[in-house]
Amino acid sequence: QVQLVESGGGLVQAGGSLRLSCAASGSIFCCSTMGWYRQAPGKERELVATITSGGGTNYADSVKDRFTLSRDNAKNTVYLQMNSLKPEDTAVYYCYATSLMFGIITDYWGQGTQVTASS
Repeated sequence: QVQLVESGGGLVQAGGSLRLSCAASGSIFCCSTMGWYRQAPGKERELVATITSGGGTNYADSVKDRFTLSRDNAKNTVYLQMNSLKPEDTAVYYCYATSLMFGIITDYWGQGTQVTASS
């Protein structure tokens, strides 16, 4: 069983920066892909960014050129650097990871961390 521990959320003024971290533990088969999703009140959960164990990244168009996702494979930890935050970035951010074991892919989610960018 994989555990994801998130940190780094908070309140910041629009234009400011925050850095989220997510550390995975509990399985040697984790994590082929890690990343972040977010969910704003009244909206569906949406992709923010993902990164593979090889370093390939995928970003939502809304965060490209502002957010940077990086990964430390030795620590099974990902970091989301969020710059130029906008009020529309306000949401609960969820860490995401997948494990691949004997051909079976399993998804895991963190508990969520609040990010608020005030105007």
